[in-house]
Amino acid sequence: MIILRRAAAGTAAWLAALALVGGLPATAHADSTDSTAQPPPKVELILDASGSMRTPDIGGMSRISAAQHALDEVVDALPDQAQVGLRTLGATYPGNDKAAGCKDTQLTVPIGPLNRVEIKTDVATLRPVGWTPIGLALRDAANDLGVDSSSRHIVLVTDGQDDCAPPDPCDVARALAAEGTHLTVDTLGLTEDDKVRRQLTCIAQATGGTYTEVRTEGQLSTRLTQLVQSGTTQTAAPPAPTTGTASCATAPVLTPGVWTDRQNPQEEHWYRVAVPAGSELRASASIAIDRTVEQHYDITMRATTADGRELARGAGADSGRNDVVSTGLRALAPAADPAASSAAASSDSAAPSSDAATPDPTASPSADGSTGSTGSTGSTADSGMLCLSVANALSVPTAGAANQPGFPVELSIDVVPGASAAGGGAQWLGSGWALVGLLALIGLLSGLVFGWLARWRVAVWRVQ
Repeated sequence: MIILRRAAAGTAAWLAALALVGGLPATAHADSTDSTAQPPPKVELILDASGSMRTPDIGGMSRISAAQHALDEVVDALPDQAQVGLRTLGATYPGNDKAAGCKDTQLTVPIGPLNRVEIKTDVATLRPVGWTPIGLALRDAANDLGVDSSSRHIVLVTDGQDDCAPPDPCDVARALAAEGTHLTVDTLGLTEDDKVRRQLTCIAQATGGTYTEVRTEGQLSTRLTQLVQSGTTQTAAPPAPTTGTASCATAPVLTPGVWTDRQNPQEEHWYRVAVPAGSELRASASIAIDRTVEQHYDITMRATTADGRELARGAGADSGRNDVVSTGLRALAPAADPAASSAAASSDSAAPSSDAATPDPTASPSADGSTGSTGSTGSTADSGMLCLSVANALSVPTAGAANQPGFPVELSIDVVPGASAAGGGAQWLGSGWALVGLLALIGLLSGLVFGWLARWRVAVWRVQ
């Protein structure tokens, strides 16, 4: 039995060591983002003080009272270095003039270092009297937060639907998101009304935020604290904006990292990525469904060479129940052809020196195979470049949400050494079938050893 245990332990050790060697990644990528270089995050609270906030249906107290108590707890829990501001809507005009009431939004506490006394005083003295200009308040709050590289956060607490449109709050939220200024809006609804729920959900989805329906003071306090604290927490640098084009020839060059773009329905955007020969491109794309669309939509991503040869394709689809559709791919850059390079060099050296015969080094072949001004041999400027396309099959109903601004797209790009280029004595262990074959061989040998030991043990028992 001791021999059997030792054999089993030895086999387990072999398998564990092999798994460690084969499972280790070929390369490690460190996050080079320097979060300390980012300006501090900013949060602005928008508190609804319209007339409907007097309704006493939050655990026996009015909606405005529940919001005031919750904000007291939130302010006490915030870190001293938080950058927080407060804006109200419907708090000053009690009349029936809609034009005047729909301008009723004020920045009572400007964005800056946390001033607990000022925020608490302003919140405690609010008396709900007015209208509900949510769209205007969102637009003004975005201006309050300014435009820089910091993360910007709005938390909207309201019980009603905007009764002042235009501007429509959903359109405002989409426009703010399309500006690429890293603004997120979270919404808290103090009512069970379906129209209010749809509008607040639309605002949150358009900016990558969340919607929460709260019906008790405890729920409001807990969720509000979570949102404001997360908004004041320093995060890594947000995705960088880019704009894809209709062909690879004019596409922007993306470096490894996270990028954001916008796409209209039924649109395809092209990008370029520098991928050395033998290295692997790893890319993914997600499109957020931030408005009403027809069911059955999808996204397709393709990686091609500069002359249009497809290397990899990824696709994702949904029946209409999810608000995000994603896909990804991995493409190995082909090795350079020495013969073609030599021929191109000979052709270049033999070409006349006239301007008409000189290729444009800034142009590149498009993904459909056309070469434009680069000539039949292509341009050396495209050496090591792969083309990446993202296309969607989204349809917006004719009577419903608008096409503009486009749907938000997030791209993740990485370039890693390919299996053939990574090298290393143990690299072959993780190359797929070689690893499977080695494991099978170890299993076979282990089985033979265990079988021999079992037969030896039976023979010993018979002798005894």
